[in-house]
Amino acid sequence: MCREEWAGVNMVLWLFGTALLLTQAAGFYLPGLAPVSFCEPGKDQVPDCKSTIELFVNRLDSVESVLPYEYTAFDFCSEKTLKRPSENLGQVLFGERIEPSPYKFEFKKPAVCQKVCTKTYDTNNPSDKNKLDFLKKGMLLNYQHHWIVDNMPVTWCYDVEDGQKFCNPGFPIGCYVTEAGRSKDACVVNSNFKEQDAFYIFNHVDITISYHIVENEQLGARLVAAKIEPKSYENPSDDTPDCSGGPKFLKNKYEGVYKIPYTYSVNFVEDKKIRWASRWDYILESMPHTNIQWFSIMNSLVIVLFLSGMVAMIMLRTLHKDIARYNQMDSVEDAQEEFGWKLVHGDVFRPPRKGMLLSVFLGSGTQIFIMTFVTLFFACLGFLSPANRGALMTCAVVLWVLLGTPAGYVAARLYKSFGGEKWKTNVLLTAFLCPGVVFADFFVMNLILWGEGSSAAMPFGTLVAILALWFCISVPLTFIGAYFGFKRAGIEHPVRTNQIPRQIPEQSFYTRPFPGIIMGGILPFGCIFIQLFFILNSIWSHQMYYMFGFLFLVFIILVITCSEATILLCYFHLCAEDYHWQWRSFLTSGFTAVYFLVYAVHYFFSKLQITGLASTILYFGYTMIMALIFFLFTGTIGFFACFWFVTKIYSVVKVD
Repeated sequence: MCREEWAGVNMVLWLFGTALLLTQAAGFYLPGLAPVSFCEPGKDQVPDCKSTIELFVNRLDSVESVLPYEYTAFDFCSEKTLKRPSENLGQVLFGERIEPSPYKFEFKKPAVCQKVCTKTYDTNNPSDKNKLDFLKKGMLLNYQHHWIVDNMPVTWCYDVEDGQKFCNPGFPIGCYVTEAGRSKDACVVNSNFKEQDAFYIFNHVDITISYHIVENEQLGARLVAAKIEPKSYENPSDDTPDCSGGPKFLKNKYEGVYKIPYTYSVNFVEDKKIRWASRWDYILESMPHTNIQWFSIMNSLVIVLFLSGMVAMIMLRTLHKDIARYNQMDSVEDAQEEFGWKLVHGDVFRPPRKGMLLSVFLGSGTQIFIMTFVTLFFACLGFLSPANRGALMTCAVVLWVLLGTPAGYVAARLYKSFGGEKWKTNVLLTAFLCPGVVFADFFVMNLILWGEGSSAAMPFGTLVAILALWFCISVPLTFIGAYFGFKRAGIEHPVRTNQIPRQIPEQSFYTRPFPGIIMGGILPFGCIFIQLFFILNSIWSHQMYYMFGFLFLVFIILVITCSEATILLCYFHLCAEDYHWQWRSFLTSGFTAVYFLVYAVHYFFSKLQITGLASTILYFGYTMIMALIFFLFTGTIGFFACFWFVTKIYSVVKVD
């Protein structure tokens, strides 16, 4: 069994261990690994101190393509003798493929223009020609290297506008100058890149490693930064490169034998200001739009809190008057003359149409809600920081698998309260409907990735492991939850349901179902669209997302806003004597997912530079999965908020 198949099991054990770590954590930042100490070669007096610094390479990706590729797909210098480090489930799902590299150096031992290897291509050889064409395609689409030193990204820092410095956790393979002489992407950094219709290859890297010496402890030094500057050298002598000559370029229509010598230089600098626990800060602080993000998030939260307060105040004052007026009625004649939500008390708990489907959606939505809450909680504590690679996705998947019991219980309990009797169908749909739709979409996307040879294609062993987690853990837990849900007595309602349904009067435009549903999703979407922009940036533009504290706060605000918007519209509809609130409450807040989908389409055309049919299909395929999950999540919040509201108001009025 391959290592990916054990990723889920390892994560389960990790989740149980986090409770112990919480009590022992000394600070807020909890990185993925313990500090590693480094010493100069030959100094063995410090125990557990390494002298060799290993550089690992990860998959390459591009903002112009959804398809990541393994490092070896581009025929770079590779290290085949060492074993690849194991990857967790989240890393496999995100297409990360970490492997050792031939770049190795000794601590505090500088090196200048060290040869790594020389790659030779003969365009008359079909295999070599395909490799060279694939390399040119990577430069044309601006594919980026992602290197790792001591579990820390190797960054390419360069100046941007206003004298600020941006540190990118990746650097390009090369760049392209068009036939018209226009420099694309990284070619703008060097004025010597001016050969028309040519690819410039970054075949040399200058690596600068910063370290911090631990004071008052005999623990050696710790690495706090690794920065790189990609360069291009012709190197007249391929066998003994000296990093001289002009830039290395390849004409687009070149024919013959072409050699690419790869070299590197490394230098070590002591940095007394940066400590090991805060070594990621210089990357995160230089992220684009960081200052705008802080201001926008605070602005959004203030607006949402103000609107939520207004909604709550209106609801409380209006309801207080209604309840007081209804309870003061002494005669049947007074009640008959009164119009409003009390008149539908005999129909408000009437089972909805398609109650089976609604209960299944609510069961899956409950599962997603708890999963999201717990995952964000762990992220706020620092367990799922960028240093802990793949932990966010691994935690979410394992939690979803383990939360089958609440899904089965909620679906069964609600279905029973709706008067349903087909309990076998209910439990099977809860276990397989929504997860099956997501898996089917994911499987189709995986087939496309397999066809394109992308590293994001999930290995067959991991696919089998995912199915095993679903069928062997999640499904049985769903059955257990459904058993207890059906075993319990149905939910008791505060008022009886009449045998004959009450006729619903003709509704005005704004109290009809569709306009109300459309209006209901606007306010919840308004509180998340700023965060949504940065989340989509982290997914599709490969930027780091680290503000989990704000995301958790926005999550709480989203729950409150969905609840209050749904309750407000539910109250208006009940006052208009329309008692079909179950599906409407679910769809009102669930319609936020439609706005999310529209925004994702806008983001694709206005912000991304994705080209190619396969990448476009993958973008919208994965977006549909996110929209479905968000639909179930927000819809469930709206339903239970409205259910609580309806139960509460009808339990405090006197019914004859």
